[in-house]
Amino acid sequence: MNRTTELKSYVDSPEKQKQLYRRTLLIVVISQIFGGAGLAAGVTVGALLAQEMLGTDSYAGVPTALFTLGSAGAALLVGRLSQRYGRRLGLATGFLTGGIGAVGVVLAAFTSNIVLLFISLLIYGAGTATNLQARYAGTDLAISTKRATAISIALVSTTLGAVAGPNLVGPMGRFATALGVPALAGPFILGAAAYILAGLVLIMFLHPDPLLVARAIASEEQSSIGKDTEESLAHSKMGKRGVILGATIMILTQIVMVAIMTMTPIHMRHHGHALSEVGLVIGIHIGAMYLPSLFTGILVDKIGRMAMAVVTGVTLLSAGVVAAIAPSDSMTLLIIALALLGLGWNFGLISGTAILVDSTTLSNRAKTQGSVDVLIALGGAVGGILSGLVVAHSSFAILSYTGAFLSLLLIPVILWSLSNRKSV
Repeated sequence: MNRTTELKSYVDSPEKQKQLYRRTLLIVVISQIFGGAGLAAGVTVGALLAQEMLGTDSYAGVPTALFTLGSAGAALLVGRLSQRYGRRLGLATGFLTGGIGAVGVVLAAFTSNIVLLFISLLIYGAGTATNLQARYAGTDLAISTKRATAISIALVSTTLGAVAGPNLVGPMGRFATALGVPALAGPFILGAAAYILAGLVLIMFLHPDPLLVARAIASEEQSSIGKDTEESLAHSKMGKRGVILGATIMILTQIVMVAIMTMTPIHMRHHGHALSEVGLVIGIHIGAMYLPSLFTGILVDKIGRMAMAVVTGVTLLSAGVVAAIAPSDSMTLLIIALALLGLGWNFGLISGTAILVDSTTLSNRAKTQGSVDVLIALGGAVGGILSGLVVAHSSFAILSYTGAFLSLLLIPVILWSLSNRKSV
């Protein structure tokens, strides 16, 4: 059966469409479990590895900046590949590239090669970008009132790997030491295997491609009514404003989350916390980023995108304030602050993604999604770079207060969008 015939069989069968939608979500869930483990490696020990190899705190935010910069380029590539060839090729390429980067990080640590470390972290960022872009795959065949829920299913499945990753820091460190590799490179061994497995799952099982099927369905519907209703939305002012709003929510959320999260392990280590305690705090943080997703998706679909965007700003504000006032020896308050930080990111990503999907069409969706994710990654890179400099020249508390202030900027952006919507 050739591709055209295969796509036609799905266009003509609503039942097959439903089956493919459920199957797509299952494949995305499996790949995201592996992808989450790969993501967690760099988040947990990337800054500590750089600190150890460079011998200074001033550049501790560089690893996060590098793999977020790498994820920016990868987001563009994955988006363009997905737009042209479908989700399967785009997402699989991204995960496999991230796996190669993780292997490079391990080799850099083994040889104490800073240049190789930085190059490998850039490549490793492809896995981070792909992990985020996978959330779009579940929306291709979802109805508009279920899109946020579909996004949330993709994100919540990341939780198993993402939470397990930081808590395997100790065992993976011992495993790395047994191999003659520095302990902090251990989680990247896990990351390499996890990303490569995620890519292989997508290559082998994500077929037929959900984006290509969705396009074929949309094309058939448009020809049957003789009017391209989706394209009229894409060129409307509301559609463009929706893209701007969704992107802004996700970018600001990413900046605040990355900045505070990046420097938390450094802050904790400076005040005598063990590596296992760092792993616990970051593990809870990452769990809060992904675990509430199913609940968040339902809320975004039921009470609205805008309401949850406002909740995002309030939650991130609370996270910044708690992180700033928490005594350095208080594990409880650090856990609360990082849990709120992860939860605020979750609210912002799902509400912002839903707004973005609502404001695009199948003819430009993957390309636009990739471009927006580039900006999100660049925002994260800025947050990662500046976080180290801010803490080195002031304090972790000042960094946290700055994040709290930035989160408040979401409120005027949302009000602007609502006022413009009324005027259209």
